[in-house]
Amino acid sequence: QVQLVESGGGLVQPGGSLRLSCAASGLSPDHYYIGWFRQVPGKEREGVSCISGSGGIIHYADSVKGRFTISRDNAKKMVYLQMNSLKPEDTAVYYCGAGLSITTVQAMCVATRHVNYWGQGTQVTVSS
Repeated sequence: QVQLVESGGGLVQPGGSLRLSCAASGLSPDHYYIGWFRQVPGKEREGVSCISGSGGIIHYADSVKGRFTISRDNAKKMVYLQMNSLKPEDTAVYYCGAGLSITTVQAMCVATRHVNYWGQGTQVTVSS
């Protein structure tokens, strides 16, 4: 049984940092990519960053390049998203998603139809 559980969201001031964590159980890194996605009310869910099973292939959305860093620890079955220099427009519910590695890492980040499993989400609010 696949389970994805996010944590680490909260309220932070502009320019601040947060680290999100995703505990991923029930799936093999050899067969699944993991990604972080976000959604605001009235808009479609969008890919933020995705990572291959080995961690060797990473994709970032243009809006977060240079500010966010994705990483994974397969021994601990954890995926992280370090978010620095946060902006008000980063405010959203952030979701962890897992997709079969039959496509590319970038493709999974760009099209959420490639995501097979979702976590419950964690709220990130960037405001002064």
